[in-house]
Amino acid sequence: MSANQHVNFGMVGLGRMGANIVRRLLVSGISSVVFDVNPAAVDSLEKEGAVGSSSYLEMVEKIPAPRTIWVMVPSSVTNKTIEELSSLLQPGDTIIDGGNSHYKDDVNNARLLALKGINFVDVGTSGGVYGLERGYSLMIGGEADVVENLRPLFVALAPGFQSAERTPGLVGEPTDSEQGFLHCGPVGSGHYVKMIHNGIEYGMMAAFAEGLGILEAAKDADPSYELDIQEITQVWRRGSVVASWLLDLTAQALHENPSLDEYSSSVSDSGEGRWTVQAALETGIPAPVLSAALYSRFASRDNDDFSNKVLNAMRYKFGGHNEHPKKA
Repeated sequence: MSANQHVNFGMVGLGRMGANIVRRLLVSGISSVVFDVNPAAVDSLEKEGAVGSSSYLEMVEKIPAPRTIWVMVPSSVTNKTIEELSSLLQPGDTIIDGGNSHYKDDVNNARLLALKGINFVDVGTSGGVYGLERGYSLMIGGEADVVENLRPLFVALAPGFQSAERTPGLVGEPTDSEQGFLHCGPVGSGHYVKMIHNGIEYGMMAAFAEGLGILEAAKDADPSYELDIQEITQVWRRGSVVASWLLDLTAQALHENPSLDEYSSSVSDSGEGRWTVQAALETGIPAPVLSAALYSRFASRDNDDFSNKVLNAMRYKFGGHNEHPKKA
């Protein structure tokens, strides 16, 4: 089956990722039946060529068997969504979980779906809001034959071989990984790899943030430095060993707003960072950078407020030092 052939495909969840996945598939000639709890999101994609539906049942009825339905909803409702869909599907159908689910949930979902003869594939999906143009890096877990049958989807969604320079020494026909997708192993392995990917992302983001924070502080402490943070990110993008897409995005943000005053100093964290640290504990692998990056996000939300008061209380009791409380 070639990438431009139609497949019996549906998408549940039309947020920024789900909707753009549908759009990217449409460009490759793969049509989708779509559903979202927000009817406006369905209407919007209908105007672009997708087939709308107002319920899971209508979606399933509009997709000929064997069906493939990609679930791209918040992790808090993923398992419930998969359960509800499975009650409407037939043996031989496939559910893809493309969200950021825990790999242990994948194993459990696959076991329950197998009892009904329904296939399950987990796809760690990276690319964010730029995936429509750039393509998505896909980390896939599932049975080999099921994954192979879905190959047209992955080829259409992935960035493609030309998206990066070939690693020196590699020759011959490009592998799937060189096109931007990889069958990582059995069910759960796709989300496991994506989990570690996101943990690494935490560390990289923290390193850039801390380094630029030091430069900003040095500029304020000694104006003779005349450091221009925006220009520094621009020069690092060109030939530097820290050049990366994350740096590109940082430079873009600084160009648009050098003070970054439109952004909050409180940084949220998703499950993957926590799960990565837990995986490090389970495997006994030291991960001080990834752990610190996660904890720094906790601190950004003043989750250490009471801890800091305890520190100051101890300093005062043994040394007479007392910081003035923050004014409300």
